[in-house]
Amino acid sequence: MKDLTPIATCLLMVLVINLACHQRTVGKEPQAPRSPSKEADKPVPEKENLKLPLKDPRIVVFKSKRQLELYSNGAVVRTYRVGLGLNPVDDKQREGDRATPEGEFYIFTKNPKSSYYLSLGISYPNLEDAERGLRTGLITRTQHDQIVSAIKRKAGPPQYTALGGLIYIHGNGASSDWTWGCVALENEDIKELYHSVDIGTPVTIEP
Repeated sequence: MKDLTPIATCLLMVLVINLACHQRTVGKEPQAPRSPSKEADKPVPEKENLKLPLKDPRIVVFKSKRQLELYSNGAVVRTYRVGLGLNPVDDKQREGDRATPEGEFYIFTKNPKSSYYLSLGISYPNLEDAERGLRTGLITRTQHDQIVSAIKRKAGPPQYTALGGLIYIHGNGASSDWTWGCVALENEDIKELYHSVDIGTPVTIEP
């Protein structure tokens, strides 16, 4: 090295340094900085709050689809999954058959202290049920007349006749058909529904 001129010495040192750097990086692909996946960047959609009060609210339950639709001003504003009675296909006929009734009803009571989180009472038995019960001998003429009177007043019909009763829309889960004839929702859903409808709201239960 002592025989080299100062300029040559500097050039040689630069060559050695570059060679060393090259050796450290040989065989390694440059790594591009990782960016978060596009899916991760997407915001989780939030369910929009219902615009209350609803206009002419109405509830329709479709047993075959395990769905409850909530209407406002003739348009569906919510669709909830539901569970039904342990006998989910048949129309309710009598006490203990564990079937969910079908027909036209209304909400006749609201229970904020339900054993099933929250509940909305359905006005079963209705007029058709009363007529059937009288015709088949399940109920007496007096019981029939009491049901008819309650329906006309939009009150709660007798709940303890041979036709059965205590049919509610309530919480505690919608993943299976587990009730004794009621319509079950997830607690989050029954909470929203409970606070969206009033006593007197029409309820239709379709097969």
